[in-house]
Amino acid sequence: MTYLAKPRFHHPKLPTNALGYTRRDYEGAVSTLCAGCGHDSISAAIIQACFELDLPPHRIAKLSGIGCSSKTPTYFLGASHGFNSVHGRMPSVLTGANLANRELVYLGVSGDGDSASIGLGQFAHSIRRGVNMLYIVENNGVYGLTKGQFSATADRGSTSKRGVANHDQPIDLVTMAIMLGASFVARSFSGDKAQLVPLIKAAIRHQGAAFIDCISPCVAFNNHPGSTKSFDFVRAHNEAVNRLDVMVEREPIVADYAPGEVVDVMQHDGTVLRLRKLDAQYHPTDKRAAVAYLQERDAAGEVVTGLLYVDPEATDLHANLDTVATPLNALDDAALVPGQAALDKVNASLR
Repeated sequence: MTYLAKPRFHHPKLPTNALGYTRRDYEGAVSTLCAGCGHDSISAAIIQACFELDLPPHRIAKLSGIGCSSKTPTYFLGASHGFNSVHGRMPSVLTGANLANRELVYLGVSGDGDSASIGLGQFAHSIRRGVNMLYIVENNGVYGLTKGQFSATADRGSTSKRGVANHDQPIDLVTMAIMLGASFVARSFSGDKAQLVPLIKAAIRHQGAAFIDCISPCVAFNNHPGSTKSFDFVRAHNEAVNRLDVMVEREPIVADYAPGEVVDVMQHDGTVLRLRKLDAQYHPTDKRAAVAYLQERDAAGEVVTGLLYVDPEATDLHANLDTVATPLNALDDAALVPGQAALDKVNASLR
């Protein structure tokens, strides 16, 4: 296994934040993802957001599951706490860690397969419980590690590289997050750093369950005609599963457009992603209006980006459970074992 480490030295005059850290102090290992992958742009946005927020790297806990997206925590915040869980189970591990130590900043990074398929139930329960976290889904609509099959978020009618159309209805994680009770919900595009960095900063500072669905094009498999890596083809021709591919270097996809505008973003394969940035007059505190607007723009073939919903009076899991202010992992034996009298009182209250 090859591990690519970045050199420790850097220019002595690099800009620093209020803590004296440079942006380099928030980086991780060298990325091994495909050249031009949108996930790397999201990693860069997370690095920039944490640098600008003056967060001590060792006070951040990053957790992930399985998939291309779940590899990305290796590439940012190398000095933070990290945990790579099994497929789809990241939310449970994050919830437990948050209950044990509420003083850390929790960042969950997942993908559309990790959260919308095997981990859908885990995603739902972490959101509805109001865990104080930023939950980012790096959404590319395909399973990049298994050669580009449609994921549960792939739009109906979209095609694979082979030209096969997807006939299944997509799972909209944004609408689901709103309905489940997330108190900060946004969608962005990996190529729009000007929008994504502020959203990440706001979500980290938010007290409660914050969710960002980030459209992140897969440069290797997403919507490319002629693919031999679709789910049906791989299932019928299993010998093709382990064929090596040459990943041609590609330029990152970027977009810079004003609030209220619609922009067509050309992908590497020639397909077009149509994005609409929320207008300045949009009111993100109305849950019903947010869901209605999402459905309206979806019917028009547009992907709405920006802060979609926020509850200005949100509470988190610790407030709901009325836990003590001291992190549970910092309590001593006297607090954790209150004695037989206290246990009898609890038991009596449950009769």
